[in-house]
Amino acid sequence: MISVNNLSKSFNLHILGEKRIEACRNVSFSVPLGGFLGLSGPSGAGKSTVLKCIYRTYLPSMGEVWYDSAGSGRVNLATLADREVIAIRTREMGYVSQFLKVIPRVSALEVVMEPILARNGVTRDEARQRAGALLERLRIPPHLFDAYPATFSGGEQQRVNIAHAVSWKPRLLLLDEPTASLDRDSIGIVLEILKELRREGTTMIGIFHDTELMEEVTDEVFPIC
Repeated sequence: MISVNNLSKSFNLHILGEKRIEACRNVSFSVPLGGFLGLSGPSGAGKSTVLKCIYRTYLPSMGEVWYDSAGSGRVNLATLADREVIAIRTREMGYVSQFLKVIPRVSALEVVMEPILARNGVTRDEARQRAGALLERLRIPPHLFDAYPATFSGGEQQRVNIAHAVSWKPRLLLLDEPTASLDRDSIGIVLEILKELRREGTTMIGIFHDTELMEEVTDEVFPIC
């Protein structure tokens, strides 16, 4: 479904006299449809950079990211026009970042409803029911549905973050430390949700701080050094 070939990303640091920093270099791997690949490596190895290059938050410096899009066919995300990348993201890609980034004065329920309404063509009542059920499953109590996530604890924010990314059942899901701030019970719930998505055909690439957990949930672990 996705093949990364000789992917490299570097940055020029203007404040250090244009010093060039290699974030990742010559990374190559492939993931089949419905597969789950884990990315491992020490801090600073470039794991998050690789995910951001796939999602095209970053524009790769070199290499290819071939993706079998359901709507656009086989495309190279590394060179695809921005408008087409955004269209594929909207239709097919979910992304769980390390930190929740949402509009400040939007309720937790609305945060999770938004991608359902944008992609699945359901009514607001249906979206509200689905979003509420998912939040409750992730241990966000109903009395917090109308509260702003900015007022939540770190663990609560991350559970809202996960709910936002998985609520519409994306075709490709990118996970950057999704369980780092969660307690054991919450981690178990998240893993159940990921397993359900995989049974429905979602392909995943993920970074996990817990090596044993990553080896348990993924099909293969690719080291980035």
